[in-house]
Amino acid sequence: MLIDSITTNSGAAAVAESTSSAAADSLGQDEFLTLLVAQLKNQDPLNPMESQDFTAQMAQFSSLEQLFDVNASLAGIQEAITASEKDSNLDYIGKQVKAAGNTLYKSGDSLDQGSYYIEDGAEVTFTIYDNEGREVHRIDAGYQDAGEYELAWDGRNATGMSVADGIYTFDIAARDINGFDVYTETYSKGMVTGVSNEYAVPYLVIGERLLEPQNVLETSIITE
Repeated sequence: MLIDSITTNSGAAAVAESTSSAAADSLGQDEFLTLLVAQLKNQDPLNPMESQDFTAQMAQFSSLEQLFDVNASLAGIQEAITASEKDSNLDYIGKQVKAAGNTLYKSGDSLDQGSYYIEDGAEVTFTIYDNEGREVHRIDAGYQDAGEYELAWDGRNATGMSVADGIYTFDIAARDINGFDVYTETYSKGMVTGVSNEYAVPYLVIGERLLEPQNVLETSIITE
């Protein structure tokens, strides 16, 4: 037992170093102080703890106390940041956001909008896929100058039938007049309907999709 190890002559000095280190790792302030008092009460009166040993332990206790104060301050700061982020994320609800990505969500007559950017003028073709990666519709958009364009998909397949509700993806193929690929970027858009926390990570809820707030590129208010 710990108390037995400090009743001998070697306990006061030898155990001081090991117990102080262990206390700093696993004990709180009260436990550390209790341990120190017990050590003093049970030391050999004919060979008491050296003053420098006692001073060293008190210095360690002071360091431990300061560490707890710092941890408490950091915890308070983290709580304030978390509360601020939560309030900030709630501001997205009811707004349309734009983020890098190629995901669309269809629900009834509601369909998330997508857009894409082409670096140079090119012949553009975009393809829609269902959530299992099967091609739903391929559309030739013709020649387009460099810039950003809205994805011209109405939620129908190649036969003109409305597709089932769910998550879809799209990709863009752009080639210049010489047949070389042109750099493109794709974006997803949708209205935020809520905020969710998954494994302590906040997400914006967009249909059936979850988006991390830091990935939002633009925010806009939807007007009738």
